[in-house]
Amino acid sequence: KSRKLFLASLAFVYFAKAFAGAYMKSSITQIERRFDIPSSLIGVIDGSFEMGNLLIIAFVSYFGAKLHRPRLIGIGCLIMAVGSFLVALPHFFQGLYKYETSVSHKAAVNSTETILPCLFSPRPPECEKAAGSPMWIYVFLGNMLRGIGETPVMPLGISYLDDFSREENTPFYLACIHTVGILGPMFGFMLGSFLSKIYVDTGFVNLDTITITYKDSRWVGAWWLGFIVTGTVVLLSSIPFFFLPKSLPKQGQEQEEIQSKSTELATKTEQEQFLPEETQEKVKFQEMAKDFIPSLKRLFRNRIYSLIILASLVIVNGFIGLITFKPKYIEQVYGQSATKAIFLIGILNLPAVALGFITGGFLLKRFKLGIVGAARVAISASLGSFCLLAVQIFVQCENAEVAGLSMSYQRVPQVSYNPQTLLSQCNGHCFCSVKHWDPVCAYNGMTYASPCLAGCQTSTGMGKEMVFHNCTCINEAGLAANASAVLGQCPRKDDCDIKFKIYMALSVIGSYISACGGTPGYIVLLRSIQPDLKSLALGMQTLIVRTLGGIPPPIYFGALIDRTCLKWGTKHCGGRGACRLYNANAFRYN
Repeated sequence: KSRKLFLASLAFVYFAKAFAGAYMKSSITQIERRFDIPSSLIGVIDGSFEMGNLLIIAFVSYFGAKLHRPRLIGIGCLIMAVGSFLVALPHFFQGLYKYETSVSHKAAVNSTETILPCLFSPRPPECEKAAGSPMWIYVFLGNMLRGIGETPVMPLGISYLDDFSREENTPFYLACIHTVGILGPMFGFMLGSFLSKIYVDTGFVNLDTITITYKDSRWVGAWWLGFIVTGTVVLLSSIPFFFLPKSLPKQGQEQEEIQSKSTELATKTEQEQFLPEETQEKVKFQEMAKDFIPSLKRLFRNRIYSLIILASLVIVNGFIGLITFKPKYIEQVYGQSATKAIFLIGILNLPAVALGFITGGFLLKRFKLGIVGAARVAISASLGSFCLLAVQIFVQCENAEVAGLSMSYQRVPQVSYNPQTLLSQCNGHCFCSVKHWDPVCAYNGMTYASPCLAGCQTSTGMGKEMVFHNCTCINEAGLAANASAVLGQCPRKDDCDIKFKIYMALSVIGSYISACGGTPGYIVLLRSIQPDLKSLALGMQTLIVRTLGGIPPPIYFGALIDRTCLKWGTKHCGGRGACRLYNANAFRYN
């Protein structure tokens, strides 16, 4: 019963931590916009999880294996929950979110028309210091706490399960745990998609006065609410571990054998193998520490283990960079909303990964593959997924057409723009702010950075239904008889939707093939190390891979993405905010 309870509890905690982790990934864009920070800094915040993890992973993996492993996992879950609540904390201390806009949306008295700044010199707005704009540090620290709390789950949980299970059953148990765990990212991304449609300050503002939609690059969803939900789920997952025993009898042995051959069985479990029998109840840290360095030397003399570490570094670098910025990639390259991108990842890519884990575990059990057979499955899956990933590079859409920013605007050579100021003859008579991003879509299919830069004279309607008229730049371009525009960016061309479907199909198939090699690769790792080094090996793998494969990718991927920005947002008191528009082709290549 205890073994079944542990298996169910470990599966649930894998679900809970993956649920929280996936929600964090899905909220990256919302956090970036809310705190007006660049992608490189959001990469540092995302990497703080790995930073917290590496602080204690080696000690937890080594010393924790000699202590009460289930209880340590429970304590880790409590710390993860506290971290999630800390991430949400800044929302309650910040003021209301104020997105940048270049338009005064106040209507004239007894008039259906709104006076636009194109006709009048705008008054310089009073600088309102953004309430707690450096509060992203709480998100950083909360995410780091999540990393610290997650540390015991994998090395102690897997080693505990493997110690007290039959060798032939371990692959199936691992496949079950990872399959349940992969449901976490599915729910995490779907929760992220749902909450990204809800305005960040909903309940505190009149939504009729909000002029942007969830498709706008300035929109911020209710990101904070998800961390309260995920923190609560992680908190619940901690409870069963406090009621589990320190050790279990080896699976398949009769109780009588366990009692009569207790000494023999003690040598089969990692937790009891390290210390002499008389000191098992009172662990002495000095004795354990004495053998730490020799154990490390034994571990890294294992060439198979060292090669697996190097392979994992390459794979994880690509995967972390991809999953962190994939919603933004889909948004910028294929013109989809962040909400739709997050939702599709949750309902398409992640079920494919779950099916892949099941397939990999089934292949090992069905064909009774040994360590060499498992290695062949793992490398075949890796090569197959790489080929499909390489093909995705060539599935592209044209850049969004934005007057003065996109090169595709050369199709209207009669209107020349200064790329630094976005000013031209058609809007030179207006008093336009060249820093703000308040896009409008003209009926000629062109996006303008703001109604003023489109030369619009008047507008009708309120809120999201506002329409701008008599836009001189649209008239001068001569592309449409109707010189009016509506709020928001113009949609991409029709063929872009077809290319996006091709991209998602390749992505889903690649995810499935890649996951097929997950369980076999893990079995190769487990079977290539000495039993008494199992927890230490898993912990050191986690330490090294997360240090060099988890922390750097969000930072250098983010820095490369920042270099492709065409239009930066502006903070209330000046200074560069989050990027509003990227060069899609440069983004794709980087």
